[in-house]
Amino acid sequence: MEITGAVALVTGANRGLGLAFAQGLLEAGAKKVYVGVRDPGSFSHPDLIPVQLDVTDAEQVKAAAEQLTDVNLVINNAGVASIATPLSTDVEDARRQLDVNYLGILRVAQAFAPQLRHGALVNMLSVASFRPLLNLATYAASKAAAWSLTSSLREELEDTLVVAVHAGFIDTDMAQSVPADQKISPQQVVQTTIEALENDETEVLADEVSRAAKAALVSA
Repeated sequence: MEITGAVALVTGANRGLGLAFAQGLLEAGAKKVYVGVRDPGSFSHPDLIPVQLDVTDAEQVKAAAEQLTDVNLVINNAGVASIATPLSTDVEDARRQLDVNYLGILRVAQAFAPQLRHGALVNMLSVASFRPLLNLATYAASKAAAWSLTSSLREELEDTLVVAVHAGFIDTDMAQSVPADQKISPQQVVQTTIEALENDETEVLADEVSRAAKAALVSA
């Protein structure tokens, strides 16, 4: 896919990886970048266009698709995580993670798919898609479900480039307690994803952690 001249929407883009995606797309030549945020009034950037978008709100997702009819690239970045083992997980919190990390991707894909023919849909997943994590049990389950959904979307959306992006810990607020030497920068994820889009690749393994996890899965 040609990024130059593209019109993109990035969900969960008020900070961290989402904001890095939005800025990276502009730098790569995108004509326009919409950023999905819960409160557009709290977001200010001279070159990015804020749009109210809570991916757990079906009506907001539908309204965004009806409003942003020029979008041909969607980055499903919105995500949440909680530290908990399976037995210590609060069921309501588990439901919230699934609602954002899995159902959020599904809602956005369903709403925007009709206008993404010959465009692209990028789903930000995780190394946890491949490898269960004891202390991130529901997060890992939600990302595994999202990976499976991404594969199904790729099969159904034959005229759309559907990209799965996997990475270990990224240096954002979500991973602030993780030692620096165990994290990669948001810009590294963005750059590898943009390169994959431009080369029509369907999978991004953004760091050695995700590459090793995928290799172990394939060889198991």
